[in-house]
Amino acid sequence: MTVREAAALLGAEILQGDFEDLPLTGAYTSDLLSDVMAHAKDGGALITIQAHKNTVAVASLVNVTAIILCNNRPIQDDMLEAAKDEGIAVMRTRENQYTVSGKLYAVLAKNPSG
Repeated sequence: MTVREAAALLGAEILQGDFEDLPLTGAYTSDLLSDVMAHAKDGGALITIQAHKNTVAVASLVNVTAIILCNNRPIQDDMLEAAKDEGIAVMRTRENQYTVSGKLYAVLAKNPSG
């Protein structure tokens, strides 16, 4: 499943669309950025409510492909600018992290290579 396919599955709004539409290799759910640095995997999606520039910095550090912001969080412009600079997709959904994680798991577990 590519980033854009994941957005469609989730009914998510793509807020930063200047990225390569790569297959997702998995996903990681956390709001603690040090936890993301320690455990998120290359090429995956980050599911979080942390809607600020530091989230992009951490995502870039661990080579996350997309950031999925839950609970319809407001997003700062500098976050979107940083994500564009890094080529990281940013999407937003009204759903909570549990629901988003479950939906992605159901699809990605069947095809972990994306």
